[in-house]
Amino acid sequence: MVPMALESTSQRQAERFCQEVLSEVSRTFALSIRFLPGHLGRSVLNAYLICRIADTIEDDPVTSVERKILLLDRFLECFDSITAANSYPKVVENITGEPAHVQLVRHTDLVFAMFRTLPSRSQERVRYWVSEMVQGMKKFVALHPHGLRIQTLEEYKEYCYYVAGTVGYLLTDLWYEHSPNIGEAEYQVLRQRCSAFGEALQTVNILKDIAWDAEHENSIYIPQLTLQECGSSHQTLLSPEHLSQNHRAIAGLIQLAWSDLDEALTYLLSIPKPAVPIRLFCILPLLFAYATLRDLTQSTAMLQSGGTVKISRAEVKSLMVMGPLSVFSNHSVRWLVAQVRAKPFILGSRSLGTAVPEA
Repeated sequence: MVPMALESTSQRQAERFCQEVLSEVSRTFALSIRFLPGHLGRSVLNAYLICRIADTIEDDPVTSVERKILLLDRFLECFDSITAANSYPKVVENITGEPAHVQLVRHTDLVFAMFRTLPSRSQERVRYWVSEMVQGMKKFVALHPHGLRIQTLEEYKEYCYYVAGTVGYLLTDLWYEHSPNIGEAEYQVLRQRCSAFGEALQTVNILKDIAWDAEHENSIYIPQLTLQECGSSHQTLLSPEHLSQNHRAIAGLIQLAWSDLDEALTYLLSIPKPAVPIRLFCILPLLFAYATLRDLTQSTAMLQSGGTVKISRAEVKSLMVMGPLSVFSNHSVRWLVAQVRAKPFILGSRSLGTAVPEA
């Protein structure tokens, strides 16, 4: 039996690590999670880190398919076995990827130490949806042993469900568990669109990082069939000679992203207004995605070697101010989204026109 003082010290260490590593692996998420109180905030933070560990294993460009599947299976064992969780850092000591993500994976034991302090119902929801996610990851790793190469739009949608739609369901289950403002009726409404909330953000990230994913993670998400219909292929995705063809090929995914983002907006507006922390959590990623997708529609940078699309720091700062101020009114949220869709939203810019209307 572990002495109580030692166990308490270990839990504090785990909590501190999880809080500190969050900003290293996701700036946007670190901004949003600060709005969530108590057990809800801790559950969402821990769930995100667990998902990020699985994602890092899946994205490793060096590890063999057989090894990845083994690592993902062993990863799922960490939910039910303290021994498995504590030994996992040694199991994954050769994992590769972005330094912060690798650092996270090598401290899987601390992430699961925090997991075991969550409310039991939260643990059940995290385990259920992460298991669903990992099963999907294993399927796609096995389907594409030489690097992810999505073939059709249907396959693309299935992939996005597993890696992002599941997150939408997980978050919605946690809202229902922890928020007194979300009852059964509100929960059922949110479940109708929660998958689109996660998948919209995923598609925007995929589109802005087309070149990065192809060059650094050996992953191409743009469907081969769509590229071929436009006169290109996975092999010529970043070819300057095929730039116009590739740009035509991603038009459908851009439209899909717009549609999913509008569903995600409806999801946000369906969250009861008294559930302010949850609305605050959702607003910034949604606004950043709208702004990024707006710029993607006018750019080809993501289709060129080393290129990506990022919104300006000035707009990020402006949205960080105006986003939280808008969540108290659905009318204000719609107004702000409309502004962002039309042009860069920068406070103090003459292009902004009128101030935010009153609710």
